[in-house]
Amino acid sequence: MAVLKRIGPVSAFKIGLVSYAFLGLIAGVFCSLIVLTGTSFAPHAHMPFAPAVGLFAVILCPIVYGIIGGIATVIGALIYNLASSWVGGVEVEIS
Repeated sequence: MAVLKRIGPVSAFKIGLVSYAFLGLIAGVFCSLIVLTGTSFAPHAHMPFAPAVGLFAVILCPIVYGIIGGIATVIGALIYNLASSWVGGVEVEIS
C-alpha cells in the first residue's frame, strides 16, 4: 500500500482549473442555447444583443468556472494536507 501524504497546491490548482474550465464550457454552451432559444419564444421582447450574450457566455463561463474551481481545489488540497498531517494520509493500492 502506498500512502498519499500530501497534495501539491500548484498541481491541484492546475487540475482544478482545467477540469472546471471544461465544465464551464459545457455550462456556457447551455446558457447560450437558452438565451438564443428564449428570444425566439418571446418575439415581443426585442433583444438585438442576444447572440452577443450567448457568445459572451461561452467565453466567460469557462474563465470564471476555471478560476473559481482552481481556487476551490487549492483550498481542498490545503485542508487535505492539514488533515493528513494529523491523522495520516489515504492508503492507496497501486499496481
